[in-house]
Amino acid sequence: MDSAPPTSSWLLWLRNALILGALTAGAFWGVAELLAPPVAAVKNAPGLSPAQWEDIQHSAQAVDADFEKAWAQQQLHPMQKADDLTRVRRLSLALTGSIPSLQELRVLESLKGADAPQWWLSHLLSDRRTSDYLAERLARVYVGIENGPFLLYRRRRLVDWLSDAIQQNRPYDQIARSLIDSNGVWTTNPEVNFVTVTNENKKGPDEVKLAAKVSRAFLGVRIDCVQCHDGKLGSTWKQTDFHQLAAFFGQANFALNGLRDDPKQNYKIRYLGKMEEEKVPAKVPWKPELLPAKGTPRTKLATWVTAKENKPFARAIVNRMWALLFNRPLIAPVDEIPLDGPFPAGMELLADDLLAHDYDLQRLIRVIASTKAFQMSSQSSDPDHPVTTAVEKAWAAFPVTRLRPEQMAGSVIQASSLSTIDAETHVLFRIKRDVDVNNFVKRYGDSGEDNFDDAGGTIPQRLLLMNGNMISNNTGNNPLINASTRIGMLAPDNATAVETAYLSIFTRRPTPAEATHFTSLLASSKSRNSRSSAMSDLYWTLMNATEFSWNH
Repeated sequence: MDSAPPTSSWLLWLRNALILGALTAGAFWGVAELLAPPVAAVKNAPGLSPAQWEDIQHSAQAVDADFEKAWAQQQLHPMQKADDLTRVRRLSLALTGSIPSLQELRVLESLKGADAPQWWLSHLLSDRRTSDYLAERLARVYVGIENGPFLLYRRRRLVDWLSDAIQQNRPYDQIARSLIDSNGVWTTNPEVNFVTVTNENKKGPDEVKLAAKVSRAFLGVRIDCVQCHDGKLGSTWKQTDFHQLAAFFGQANFALNGLRDDPKQNYKIRYLGKMEEEKVPAKVPWKPELLPAKGTPRTKLATWVTAKENKPFARAIVNRMWALLFNRPLIAPVDEIPLDGPFPAGMELLADDLLAHDYDLQRLIRVIASTKAFQMSSQSSDPDHPVTTAVEKAWAAFPVTRLRPEQMAGSVIQASSLSTIDAETHVLFRIKRDVDVNNFVKRYGDSGEDNFDDAGGTIPQRLLLMNGNMISNNTGNNPLINASTRIGMLAPDNATAVETAYLSIFTRRPTPAEATHFTSLLASSKSRNSRSSAMSDLYWTLMNATEFSWNH
């Protein structure tokens, strides 16, 4: 006969049983309320004062006028405004990497007389999911996706630091200066990881890599193309331009007290065609008058990069934020913006507005989201003026783009849960979500930094969606974790079940033809169990539809 388990083991078993019971109860609690539109109004989201709102709309209207001028010159007809749910979906994908949940859509439906997309944007900007997601996207630009040299590098701490800064709406120039000109230990001063990630083979900071990161990430210029030789094909950059920029990191050194500058160190390089290494002076490639006379090399570089008169800095973040919201930059590649133009419609106005408002990233997002270009439909309702490549390229229609891998995985997981997966969700669900997303991204193919290349999906990627575990595990007949099963078991009728599935997956209601077709299929189910199985099939079908895997 087995003996009774020790008290500690019994308590552990009891705790796990209680957690499982809570998760099971939570899977069903409130489902019935989510299956029907709410009737109660909700409180306003954290928003803006009337004066702030008017100022943002004024800036957006100026950008609109710039685009309208360009459309008139090209004789293009802009598309009509997209519906509210479409814009809500765009905002969620851009700022959280996932579609909105059914629970969130019900909240939006309860708004009375409010601008739902703008209310939703205010909510997202106060939501930790947004700062976490944007921090990860920016971290990819600053330090890449690899874990790097562990002894001197903590990527997770850097991402958390960035998330805190974005959540607090810290001015972007302060963020950039901290990354370039920071000192201390990589664990307690996370911003120094921008430098320490380049410490390969224990040789200290890599000045070449850091110069390339500064020019691309913060200035939107690919000056690193002349690292080995002077520019060709009409480029005005010289090899000396790049290495003089790298020389600003020549004194960076790792000591017992972390990253510090050592005035005794010098950056040396052997230029192409030379026999000997030579000491390289720290010089900037343009606007040298903005470089301070005093300070350490990195301090002076950080001040020069973020100077308001150094406009490439503002243009670079405008182009990147535009790319995050549209999944396509104003200028492609996203980190190759010409110093002297020409610039597309909107760019200079957005950069000037960012400078005038002290590098307020949240405000920049609000202005872009308030433009006609962002609010426009991706489809034409006028057969005489269809959406063409030229129309999309000129932003006269919202560009249809394939979701990035993390957006696809995040949307599959969110669609399989009727309630919102956020910071309030049980830690077990959040851990499972992070693991599933990371595994899917690795298998689907991680492009690394946000290059926003509009590459078509491959056949293996499509097969992974159709036959892989990501969709099958989240659409299978499982009443504990999958929305499809719970809808099938608890929906009061087939029409409600179909509508709920469409809202959860496509962020829209079905057309009359779609509703009739799928309702009739569910009607053939003889029991609730068989309807649950039919709902799993419906979920699988909708998640494998092209509409689900594209932003529009």
